[in-house]
Amino acid sequence: MPLSLVERLNTVRRHRFIGRKLECDLFKSVLDREHPFSVLYIHGPSGIGKTSLLRELAQIGKSAQTPVISINGHKIEASPESFLNRLQLAMNLTPAPISVQTLADKLNHHILLIDSYDRLAALDDWLRDVFLPQLPEHTLIVLAGRRPPAFAWRADPGWQALLHPLPLGNLSQEESQLYLAQRQVSEAQRQAILNFSHGHPLALSLMADRYPQGKDASIQLEAPPDVVKILLENYLQEVSSPVHRMALEACALVRLMTEALLAEMLDIPDVHELFEWLRGLSFIESGQMGVFPHDLAREVFTADLRWRNPDRYAQLHQRARDYYSAHLEQTQGYEQHQILFDQMFLHRNNSAVGSGFMWQTQSYLTTDKLREGDRPALIEMTAKHEGEASARLAAYWLARQPHNVWVFRDREQSVTGFFMMVALHQASPKDLSIDPAAYAAWRHLQKHAPLRSQEAAILVRFWMARNTYQSVSPTQSLIVVNALQQHRNTPGIAFTLISCADPDSWSASFAYADFERIPNADFEVGERRYGVYGHDWRVVSPIVWQELLAKREIAPSTQAIAPFQPTKPPLVLSQPEFMQAVRDVFRHYTCPDTLYTNPLMRSRLVADQAAMGDSEKRVTVLQGWVREATESLQASPRDEKLYRALYRTYLNPAPTQERAAESLDLPFSTYRRHLKTGVTRVANILWQREIRYCS
Repeated sequence: MPLSLVERLNTVRRHRFIGRKLECDLFKSVLDREHPFSVLYIHGPSGIGKTSLLRELAQIGKSAQTPVISINGHKIEASPESFLNRLQLAMNLTPAPISVQTLADKLNHHILLIDSYDRLAALDDWLRDVFLPQLPEHTLIVLAGRRPPAFAWRADPGWQALLHPLPLGNLSQEESQLYLAQRQVSEAQRQAILNFSHGHPLALSLMADRYPQGKDASIQLEAPPDVVKILLENYLQEVSSPVHRMALEACALVRLMTEALLAEMLDIPDVHELFEWLRGLSFIESGQMGVFPHDLAREVFTADLRWRNPDRYAQLHQRARDYYSAHLEQTQGYEQHQILFDQMFLHRNNSAVGSGFMWQTQSYLTTDKLREGDRPALIEMTAKHEGEASARLAAYWLARQPHNVWVFRDREQSVTGFFMMVALHQASPKDLSIDPAAYAAWRHLQKHAPLRSQEAAILVRFWMARNTYQSVSPTQSLIVVNALQQHRNTPGIAFTLISCADPDSWSASFAYADFERIPNADFEVGERRYGVYGHDWRVVSPIVWQELLAKREIAPSTQAIAPFQPTKPPLVLSQPEFMQAVRDVFRHYTCPDTLYTNPLMRSRLVADQAAMGDSEKRVTVLQGWVREATESLQASPRDEKLYRALYRTYLNPAPTQERAAESLDLPFSTYRRHLKTGVTRVANILWQREIRYCS
């Protein structure tokens, strides 16, 4: 006898069903013995596979000779009468007035499956308090909905014992691979699909339909395919207004959303209700420090917004950056570390960054300073990955600069990795001669970017994870954040260099971060060659650097990253050159045309406040700095006489210096001494500001 259509449908469905072994094994164990619970409450976001799992559980029940009754909440009005009528139809009974107890008795030793239970939210109290308690003891109820059980289920001591919540997540990598293989998707195509879908069953199914065997599986999120539109509509079922959609879009862009951040990104003072709504969504999870969407939901909302409204996308990114930047200046330690991680998360959609970082897997790792007992483990780790010659150098620097070592530990406090910075400006000639890396880095600085007084240069000398060395890993990702944090906290930082065992593999990431490849700083240790990248913070200051990364952050992920090339890079003046330039500014203060050629016009002091091509504004900025520094002398009674000499000579000059001395009622020799001392004092004030601007 030929199969009926429903039989063919069920055969295909069972053949396509992959994974969920733990859930199915739990269900089988319940059928094989006295029920340890009466209600199995399956919950998870739309498209996660709840309906497919219920069909599989129904087949398991029938195979165990247990009658199965299935009801879909989509097809029922949320009223007791409608529910009871639908139940009678499902039991092949003629709908008719019947007592709840009589109908309930007929379900003895049955399995009752209710899909789309959240559609019956208005009926939840009646089902929980009236109908379900009347069912026979040997009836197993399975409910499936998007949201977890309501608080009333958990607050009732009886239901606490008889209810088993079962959250449903994405398929594992292995299960996803098996599903795609079954759908005859080629191996070359699978990883791109897995990267986008994160194992979400509906997304896997749609992608397998879109990319059949032999088709190109390249997924361009900037121009979202139909699958993004379908998934978006799937998630938007829970969105009730434009402002709610904007809240979701904002939540998708950041690592963790808090109420304060949401208010900043939406520019709405009171977002408490919106934030609570976010918390209640089936595809939003709550952590200790905020809420965040499931991975696929994040991908879908971000891809759609970036394609549909790039200006809005850029605006939300800017507001998040502004929020993080403001809070960075007010924090330190672990809190500052978390904000830096949040800032980096904004860059995840650019392939140059996203492929070199793990975004949600560091929570079990902690950052610690070097402990005395750590040294043998760190030396052994270095020997394992770089050889004995490198291990001896690591031991040397551990003794010389132990304060520049950070260690990462797991929950058991075992060392998972470390990184070590060498402060080149604090290294002795002996230190430099012992380590080829430090020597090559210092030689490069001396020849191409010599340090000025009070400036610092850092070489990230050793960085590795215990098992994966410098490959992408949770520890490696944590190293990046910590290195950035320590850079921020290094006074007077002028130059940062980073050594790599495989520099070519990191070229895209370093280009994105505006770190230049420095071949003449490469070095060899133990017959192994290492490459070096570097960044001069005096040429591209932290302020300009942040703006540069902000532009790259919202650029398409496939856009090539070109090195930052200022039209005229800022000049890195030595202190004597800087002092002389200040003296020249005073001499020509009232002649702006002459100031155009002053070296300070290309100093960092001026460059961060005026564009390189805007000469008039640069002159104004330069004059403003000199005037402000001069006027600051009035705050000290001892320096006020210096201010008066400078004011009458340069800012509001007398016809001659002799007339200036007369107006100040000073002997000419005393006046000249005050003038010289005043110029030196102002030059020193501006020099300190220049140093701060470059660090």
